[in-house]
Amino acid sequence: MVRHLYVHIPFCPKVCPYCSFYKEASDRNKTKAFLDAVLATAEKAALDLRPQTIFFGGGTPTALSTTQLQMLIGGLRERIDFSDVQEFTVEMNPATVSLEKARALLDLGVNRVSMGVQSWDPGLLLTLGRVHSATQARRSFEILREAGFENINLDLIFGIPGQSEKMWLDSLQTTIDLGPEHISAYCLTYEEDTEYFLKLQRGEMVPDESVDADLFEMTMSELEGAGYLQYEISNYAKPGRECRHNLAYWMGAEYEGLGPSAFSTRGRIRRRAIADTSQFIELVSGGKGWHDFEEAVDEATRASESMAFALRTSTGISSHDVPPEKSARLVEHGLMNRHGSRLVLTRQGKLVADEIAAELM
Repeated sequence: MVRHLYVHIPFCPKVCPYCSFYKEASDRNKTKAFLDAVLATAEKAALDLRPQTIFFGGGTPTALSTTQLQMLIGGLRERIDFSDVQEFTVEMNPATVSLEKARALLDLGVNRVSMGVQSWDPGLLLTLGRVHSATQARRSFEILREAGFENINLDLIFGIPGQSEKMWLDSLQTTIDLGPEHISAYCLTYEEDTEYFLKLQRGEMVPDESVDADLFEMTMSELEGAGYLQYEISNYAKPGRECRHNLAYWMGAEYEGLGPSAFSTRGRIRRRAIADTSQFIELVSGGKGWHDFEEAVDEATRASESMAFALRTSTGISSHDVPPEKSARLVEHGLMNRHGSRLVLTRQGKLVADEIAAELM
């Protein structure tokens, strides 16, 4: 039985220059057909799907209207058994939050919201191409609380061009003062197929790894000092508020993905739905297969992936999976600590986690 469900909503009020996820500008003429296609694929997946966690990502799921969200979630409930759902997350852009929509989502069973604030600095929000203001983001957070949400994540980005240590510290403090249950803090990356990647290639943007490392250390110190547990390199939560859906990914659980570009992993088979909304709709409505990628994941690949993900978490990896000479050297150099039979990254180790993962693979 598959216990985790991801639904990809590709529509966005505006395509941000740093975002590499599949997305497109909102299109009213396409939305109804998209919803019908997602529900049709849900019907096919429903037989052995009984989710404990659900995550609506994008894109911007709340670019859909309240009525459209009601149609989508109501339709999923008619096709899929929701009786075991413990965590139901919906991503939101602060510009798409309203009291009516928030209350409707809560009534539909959504109990966790992840809101992409990214920065509380007006200038940096412009740099990132965000459509919301800092004032609007604060008001949106207040609306979510007023509606009754008791589990909110706020996304932040550091390493933004022009961002000083003080700017980042102010963003962290503003976030801490609001008191969300969860904070995700990511270093800006320059992904292919983004405007920022092209600027990087042209030399218009030049990341500074030493500055990024300083901001990351500041993040760990400030959030841990405020009572947030760093349970994954980029994710911090109040005790008991870790994102169960993401933990399932990192622990190698099976999951079903619905919507264009969404991945599914069932048994040893991993598939991806075509990353084109129009083609996705056409293929589903025509009764044809809508996946454009499929691979068999062998045991060696699954073990390697599991180690890479687990390494990033606070539970770490089993010492039995690492040659003794390597684990001894990592501990000696202060990059990992031993906790019983587990090896866990130290703060210094977290700064070079990718390099350690590459070495252990």
